[in-house]
Amino acid sequence: MWTVGLQRYERDEDEAQRFDRHWNELLQELRLAQTGTQILFAFLLAIAFTRPFQDSDGFTHVVFSITLVLTGLATGLLIAPVAFHRMVFQLRLRDRMIPMTARMAAGGLFLLMLAVCGGMLLALDVALPRSLAIVISGLTLLWFVVFWYVIPASVRRRR
Repeated sequence: MWTVGLQRYERDEDEAQRFDRHWNELLQELRLAQTGTQILFAFLLAIAFTRPFQDSDGFTHVVFSITLVLTGLATGLLIAPVAFHRMVFQLRLRDRMIPMTARMAAGGLFLLMLAVCGGMLLALDVALPRSLAIVISGLTLLWFVVFWYVIPASVRRRR
């Protein structure tokens, strides 16, 4: 039964079907996030070996290092549900697996948000004055927080 607005709708599915649907939805979300993370990671690895980066100042190297680590950690958490599933495959643990892997994905998205802002700071620092690059990256972080956390939390609260 579908309803209008923020009201709930119900599906005619048993518990196993619900777990399967939740798992498939999580996998689809992870596919999108993993692609972006892998592109960012490749970008970071590529710039590390360029002469301009090697000649850059300490600030750039610190931002780069933090961003690279955040991207690596995000990659690990966003791929972790797949590895987790492989380890518990056919043990009938989907009821426990889904909440755990959903937390891994949420953690990976949080780290990805920080890494994207770090990558933006690295790129903008080349094109703009550093102070402006920092402000824009900070505003981008705020934008992520609003759309990824504040708005969904507001919708959940109104439910």
